[in-house]
Amino acid sequence: MRSARAAAVLAGLAVAVAACGNAPTNTAPAATGSASSAGAGAKTLEGVKLEVAAKWTGDEQKNFEQVLKAFSDKTGAEVTYASTGEDTGAYLGPRIQGGSPPDVAILPQPGLVQQYAEQSALKPLTDAVTKQIDDNYTPYWKELGSADGKVYGVLVKAAHKSLVWYQAQAFEDAGVQPPATWDDLVKAAQTIADSGTPPFSLCGASAWTLTDLFENVYLSSAGPEKYDQLSKHEIPWTDPSVKTALEKIAQIAGKKEFVAEGSSGALQTDFPTCVTKVFGQKKAAMVIEADFVATPVVQAGAKVGEDAKYFPFPKAGDTAPVVLGGDVAVAMKDSPGAMALLEFLASKEGGEVWAKLPGYLSPNKNVSPDNYPDELTKQLGKTIVEAGDAVRYDMSDLAPSAFGGTDGKGQWKVLQDFLRDPSDVKGAQEALEAEAKKAWK
Repeated sequence: MRSARAAAVLAGLAVAVAACGNAPTNTAPAATGSASSAGAGAKTLEGVKLEVAAKWTGDEQKNFEQVLKAFSDKTGAEVTYASTGEDTGAYLGPRIQGGSPPDVAILPQPGLVQQYAEQSALKPLTDAVTKQIDDNYTPYWKELGSADGKVYGVLVKAAHKSLVWYQAQAFEDAGVQPPATWDDLVKAAQTIADSGTPPFSLCGASAWTLTDLFENVYLSSAGPEKYDQLSKHEIPWTDPSVKTALEKIAQIAGKKEFVAEGSSGALQTDFPTCVTKVFGQKKAAMVIEADFVATPVVQAGAKVGEDAKYFPFPKAGDTAPVVLGGDVAVAMKDSPGAMALLEFLASKEGGEVWAKLPGYLSPNKNVSPDNYPDELTKQLGKTIVEAGDAVRYDMSDLAPSAFGGTDGKGQWKVLQDFLRDPSDVKGAQEALEAEAKKAWK
């Protein structure tokens, strides 16, 4: 579910851009400058063959293959792409065990970096690749790609998860403006409810959306340092900071008139049905989710930027939250070609090649948002750059899957129970801590 959701990001933005009439051409931009060990103008990898495995198919695959072509044109290397399908682990596991892994794999979450590093299936990055990371990424991203003090991974693509999408007509009818703070969001929600429209469509049947909601509120109210501690279970879920975040969520989840069809209806509403209820059926004014909401918006017959607009997740504390998902590139063979490709993907040059294609967001701080082909992506890219060191990775994707990524268990189940009864903050905290203790044995 988590990887399928991440895969929808590129498709969603590409569809949305096309629907708005702003779709760019798919011509691969020419690679310029020097960011790889091949050196400017010198095709030093002529005759070298590489295999890259990632989950992307369709347009996502075609766009990534254009990035690979730019690398091939620059270095002379011959690169072959293999799709892992949605279950990256199921594809890579047998190949690792059989001694024939791809040269480079792109993993859908950092937890797999730790897992494969423990299996000695990854190759530490060279100094040249690490320099690109140091030059172009905040230290947080370097840490996520590391294990036991060695750097193995490069975050090459991001999904922006700190957005609230809204039905423009509902806001206009209620006379409200997009809020910048959590308190203003609650006030706007009351005004919208008073106008006769439930303000929120919650996707409670898809519990990962509830983790996204919690992560944004928690990052903003508790701050990045506490976020890091909680993501590693260095502080308990009974910590007062968790109580604060849950109490804020209860301000919207606990008012019957705030949630379309009430909490019971929300718990029966999956993603993307929650989006359809806002932009197709007009049963609510807002849905809280990531950039990939663009896909079901278009499928519901609405226009991104006109009928459907978004605003940054409101500040629930001192930090403007920017939570990202994303994909990490690693080397599974210790070859100059594999390291040269990772160096290219980590570079400003490689990021700009990719950024000019539809449906891509770069976590590289030196890739200017001006490279993106449409206004929506430019705005999202700008918020990533502006957030700087405060950007954080999706917390539930950093957790053991038994806690943060399993339907009907762990955090997913507890947050669904909390949506059912938002008044029981203490009970939710105790249940979360009990589940966390089991997962972090």
